[in-house]
Amino acid sequence: MKFIKKIIWKILNGVGIGGMVQLQLKSGLKDDGWFKSFQTKKSIDKNGQPLAWYNYGFLKFLDNRLTKDLNVFEYGAGNSTIWYAQKVNFVKSVENDQKWIEILTPQLPKNTKVVFRELNENKDYLHEISMAEKPKYDIVVVDGRRRNDCVMFAVDYLTEKGVIILDNSEREDYQPAKDFMQQKGFKRIDFWGISPIVANNTCTSVFYKINNCLEI
Repeated sequence: MKFIKKIIWKILNGVGIGGMVQLQLKSGLKDDGWFKSFQTKKSIDKNGQPLAWYNYGFLKFLDNRLTKDLNVFEYGAGNSTIWYAQKVNFVKSVENDQKWIEILTPQLPKNTKVVFRELNENKDYLHEISMAEKPKYDIVVVDGRRRNDCVMFAVDYLTEKGVIILDNSEREDYQPAKDFMQQKGFKRIDFWGISPIVANNTCTSVFYKINNCLEI
C-alpha cells in the first residue's frame, strides 16, 4: 500500500498538482475552512460559522483576547458583526448599503445594532460613532468606506484601553491613516496572511497604546 501511495504521489507531483491535492486532503487551509469559504464566497469557518473577514493569523491572535466586557464599533457590517457579537458585550456597526443590511439583519444576535447611513456631505456615516449608544468603544474596526477619515475621526471615541483595527492596511491609499495614528502616539502591529474567500495575502493592522484591551 505504501509503495502504491508513493507511486501516486510521484505521478501527482510530476504533473504539478501534488501540492494542491495535499492542501485538499490535510492542511491548515482545510482546517481553517478556506476551501468552504472559497466555494461559498462567504467568510465562514470549516463548520459554516461566520468569521470576521481578516487573515487567519489575525483571527487566531484576536480570538482568545476578546472578552464579554468589551464594546465594539464597526465601520462596515458583515459576518464580522456576528463573529464579534459572540465574544463581546455589544457591537454597533454603520453600513452604507441598505440592501446588505436587509440581508444581514435576520442573522444578527441581540447584542448588535446595525444602522444605515449615507455617504453624504453631512458625513453621517463617518459621525455615527459619536451617537449615544456608547460614549466610547474599546475596539473600533475600520473595514468599510472612507477608511482614512474613519480612523482619524474614531480615535477620539476610544476608551483609555481602546484599539483601532484597520483591515487591508497593505493598500497605499491608507498610508495617511497609518501616519496619523503614529503622530497620535499609537504603536502598530501588522498581521499578514491569507484570508477567507481570497487566495492572496492581506494585512490587518492594530493601533494600540500601553494597557490596551488586547493586552499587547
